[in-house]
Amino acid sequence: MERGAGGAAAVTAPEFSRPVRIDTLGEGRRTIAIEADAAERAALATRFGLLSLAALSAEAELRREGMTILAEGRLRASVEQACVASGVAVPATIDEGFNLRFVPEQPVEEGAEIELAPDDWDTIDYAGGAIDLGEAAAETLALSLDPFPRAPDADTVLREAGVLSEDEAVTGPFAALKSLKDKLGK
Repeated sequence: MERGAGGAAAVTAPEFSRPVRIDTLGEGRRTIAIEADAAERAALATRFGLLSLAALSAEAELRREGMTILAEGRLRASVEQACVASGVAVPATIDEGFNLRFVPEQPVEEGAEIELAPDDWDTIDYAGGAIDLGEAAAETLALSLDPFPRAPDADTVLREAGVLSEDEAVTGPFAALKSLKDKLGK
């Protein structure tokens, strides 16, 4: 959040904003296709720590159920992430389906827990008379990224740096030390 003139908080717009006014949806289904331009992709790459974001698009079928908006669709992207071991570029193609439920923003009781079933739709709060399909696509992209991208030579790089593999740590000399420590701790 940025501070504007006089110290008042100003809300920063998302990098990839595609607002859809709820009053334009009607009672039927409406398909909307969106695509990020070069500047939006560069800003999202920075936000998500990507080396590059060469393409980002989404298509969603929207339907309204009262004040709830349901979006079923598909996200497609072409990204490059840094390998966790070597830092080299790891290209990835993302082709991910999504089911989103946009609901009017409501206060949440502090400490309240929300339980979700695996097949539940992801729920996004909205305020005012529009949902932001672009920001929803950006958040879906973030959730679709590999949290630990590895280049094909990652194991070699780690071994050369002296990092033990999981098997070596369990069966090697450190396993014997751990066993001794466990015995002394009892």
